[in-house]
Amino acid sequence: MTFASMKSWPRLERPALVLGLEGWVDAGYAGATAVNALLESAKHDIVATFDSDALLDQRSRRPVLRVSNGVHAGLKWPELRLYSATDTGGRSLLVLAGPEPDFRWREWSAEVVALALRLEVEMVVGLGAFPAPVPHTRPVRLAATASNEELAGSIGFLPATMEVPAGAQAVLEVAFGEAGLPAVGVWARVPHYAAGTAYPAASAALLDELSKLTAVPIDTEALHQAGARARDQIQALISASEEHLAMVHQLEMQYDAEMGMSATEFTHLPTGDELAAELEKYLRGDGREGQGGSGAGGPGPVPPGPGPL
Repeated sequence: MTFASMKSWPRLERPALVLGLEGWVDAGYAGATAVNALLESAKHDIVATFDSDALLDQRSRRPVLRVSNGVHAGLKWPELRLYSATDTGGRSLLVLAGPEPDFRWREWSAEVVALALRLEVEMVVGLGAFPAPVPHTRPVRLAATASNEELAGSIGFLPATMEVPAGAQAVLEVAFGEAGLPAVGVWARVPHYAAGTAYPAASAALLDELSKLTAVPIDTEALHQAGARARDQIQALISASEEHLAMVHQLEMQYDAEMGMSATEFTHLPTGDELAAELEKYLRGDGREGQGGSGAGGPGPVPPGPGPL
């Protein structure tokens, strides 16, 4: 079965494919914001769309109905699209964006790989973010999952062996690696207590790394400025509590220690789960047990971020 409906066959120059799928972990909306900013920064065209009826569960990804003065004015359906941006000042970029499929991942990923090979894609870069025990007062750190050690080492990685649930983006990255294309997932570490609100600094870090990997210039100044404003908002809230300040200081010491340690030494530090649990204890309900708050899985009492860019 063919899922893709081709809209154009653009002329591409040494294309790189950027993956920005919705539906899996994306702390601080960093990956989605980065992809939106990337598409807004460059003229782009639709290369292909993918069959939503075959790939998506419409009950979990419902269309949006527009109603004007009581009259139906149209439906907007969720759609997975492949875009091309050729006027980048460097190599061409292809961007796969939209909801990750709910069904038939093996067939779909094989088709995406085959299409990318036909378009002569040279490398694949996925963008995402996860909540981590890091402070908002330090630069955003990245972690990679890649098809080879050299690529992972050029960005940095978590020095551990782990088994984690995979999103469709990871399935694609593995499939591309098996097809012989260098593929890397670039993940921004977002402060756990800010994971539920916009965190533009992480989006800027993702695009800066994408620019480095692809040699395509990407203007991230607006994202960096938005990140500074968000940091000031978080700091204003944190400063109102001595307990919050103490926790952030602990995270700062952890961050600074990691920066100066080797991978072997890194493994002797407290785990992310341990620090995240401790962080939740302080930030949930303003640090008071039984006083409400966001719940065990929530981001804590951090105010809304600066909003979409």
